[in-house]
Amino acid sequence: MTAPVVPSPAVDVSFWSVARRPRWIGALLLALAIAAGFSALGQWQLARSVASATVAPIATETPVALGSIAKPDTAVTDPQLGRMVTTVGTLVPGDDVILSDRVNGGKTGYWLIGHVTTGEGAELAVALGWAPTRAAALAAEGSASIASPLIGRYLPSESPDQPDVEKGGQSAASVAALINQWASFDGSVYGGYLVAATPSAGLAKIDSPAPSQDLTLNWLNVFYAAEWAIFAGFAVYLWYRLVKDEVEKELETDGRSEPPVRET
Repeated sequence: MTAPVVPSPAVDVSFWSVARRPRWIGALLLALAIAAGFSALGQWQLARSVASATVAPIATETPVALGSIAKPDTAVTDPQLGRMVTTVGTLVPGDDVILSDRVNGGKTGYWLIGHVTTGEGAELAVALGWAPTRAAALAAEGSASIASPLIGRYLPSESPDQPDVEKGGQSAASVAALINQWASFDGSVYGGYLVAATPSAGLAKIDSPAPSQDLTLNWLNVFYAAEWAIFAGFAVYLWYRLVKDEVEKELETDGRSEPPVRET
């Protein structure tokens, strides 16, 4: 009498049973190593974004000689912007200009801009002070003066507007516009203007805060750091997907669509 054939028990082809095989454990270790490498690159890229944003602080409030940081007939650069500078010079009489719509301490008023010839022979526009009314600015114009040495904050020229001198409509501290109103000008002029630290008689000191030196992240490096993090995650996901494909392949070979259910 022939003994009945006992079918062999079905092989466990669940995801975790396949994942625990030496081959796939090795693949997981490789994927984790690759992910760690990508993570390290991401941290390095992120550190670079912060390092590139770090700038050496500029002692803007310590006065330096104007001629040591700026030259006539050149634009104001970032290292010069907002620096407290000192120079000596002579106020040219009759070349004062009144600017309207200048805010000082939250109030709108007028600036008196003077024309100064420095000791080196270059021309310099200087904001002498602020007045609440045009009449007050005109009254101070007759006794305008500058301190010696002249100390103030060096700022870039503003874009010229459409001046209406008769109505007091000129408002921009534009060097290009001012030199066209000066009676005497030899052609060598500083690209920025100075806000005097000591106002002329009859005028109030102009508010001129120190420039902010905020750090700005290099967003391109931040984007690259995020990309490395995505690559790290993808390395682990790729291992998961390969194991999943192996499970599906073995189930298809066994003629099953899903792992067998174990009886308890």
